[in-house]
Amino acid sequence: MSNERTEAPTPQGDYVPAVCHDGVIYTAGMTPRRAGALVWTGVVGDTLSAEQARSAAGLAALNALSAARAAMPRTGALRCLRMTVFIACAPGFTALSAVADGASAVLAAELGVSALPARSAIGVRALPSGAPVEVELTAAVL
Repeated sequence: MSNERTEAPTPQGDYVPAVCHDGVIYTAGMTPRRAGALVWTGVVGDTLSAEQARSAAGLAALNALSAARAAMPRTGALRCLRMTVFIACAPGFTALSAVADGASAVLAAELGVSALPARSAIGVRALPSGAPVEVELTAAVL
C-alpha cells in the first residue's frame, strides 16, 4: 500500500484537482490522461471496446488517486469512501460495471482489496474532450 504524495494531474479548466476539508478529500472528475494528453477517446460500445474502456477507467482512477494523495496532509493514511465512474457509451451499452471494474482494480492494487469504496457506474452521452470515462473519488484521511 502506497500513500506517498504524488503530483496531481493538471486541471483542464478552471478548477482544482482535489480539495481536503475536515479530513475528507473530494477529487474532481479525472479522465484517462498521461502528461496532460488523453490516452483514449471515443464512445464505449461504438468506437471503443469495453476492454479498452476498462483500461481507460484504470488510468482515470490512478489520476484521481494521485489528486487525492496530493491534497492529503503530510501525515495520515487515505481511505477511499466512494467512487463514481462515468462512462460515455453508445445507446444500449449495459456493461458499465465491467468498465468500472478497471477503476476498482487499480484502487485494490494501490490500497488493498479491503479498502475498496462504494461505487457507482453511470452511462452518459459525452464527457470532456471526448474522454470515454471519468472517475471521481471521495476519501477520508485517517
